[in-house]
Amino acid sequence: MRSRHAGWGLVLTLAAGLAQAAAPGGGTAPPGELERRLARLERMVAAQPLLELMGRLDRLDESVRALRGEIETLRHELEALRRRQRELYLDTDRRLRDLEAAAPALAAAPAAGQAPAPGVAGEPRRPDSKTSAAAASGGRPPAPAPARAPVDEAAARKAYGVAFRLLREGRYEAAAKAFRDFLARFPASEYADNAQYWLGEAYYVSRRFQEALAAFQAVVERYPGSPKVADALLKIGYVHYELRQWDEARKALEAVQRRFPGSSAARLAARRLERMRKEGH
Repeated sequence: MRSRHAGWGLVLTLAAGLAQAAAPGGGTAPPGELERRLARLERMVAAQPLLELMGRLDRLDESVRALRGEIETLRHELEALRRRQRELYLDTDRRLRDLEAAAPALAAAPAAGQAPAPGVAGEPRRPDSKTSAAAASGGRPPAPAPARAPVDEAAARKAYGVAFRLLREGRYEAAAKAFRDFLARFPASEYADNAQYWLGEAYYVSRRFQEALAAFQAVVERYPGSPKVADALLKIGYVHYELRQWDEARKALEAVQRRFPGSSAARLAARRLERMRKEGH
């Protein structure tokens, strides 16, 4: 519309100039002559090519405004995506730093009369499986575990350490492959539940959410007595959140609060549930 108004303003300016020029000696032109000139200008303005040009300018102006609105929308979506990506990386980095900080204390000499348990550099030693299973079941004695085939724990520990180091270095694709290879070679290792969990983390920070969901669910289903269950269940809620599956996310996060009250996972679950509430989910 601004272009059309500008066009008519130009026409009127030209008309005024022609009227002044038509007067001999710079005086005022006769009324009849002025009317004839204005009529001719009106016919020129009404010509179809000029009207089409004005219409095209109007449509172009509308298209530009629409494109600006779409660009603004895309900018907001990109910023939200970057913010979520930063949260994914920061969450994993925080967990890895916590593990590294806890390693020296947990690697201290054992009490007298106890043999040292094997560990992996960069990650605390795993608690006794019987103790973990009893804690997860509310203090009840765990069911007897089926006999396992002998495992070369030294080789398993070395392979696990390689995979964990790749994850710590941020080489997530290589880490995922290393954890998959570990689980294929050492499915009965005492590090199998940890490997399954960190496989899920490698997928999660790479935004491979469907694969991450399957990996975390495997921790909960295959290793119910593992100390990684709380974190795996929390990450199941996070993955459903990223996939915009609000009901499933809420169910998983509430399960963390219910099953592991007072834990850090429960506090993080409460924080994400509050965020969902504020977002209207």
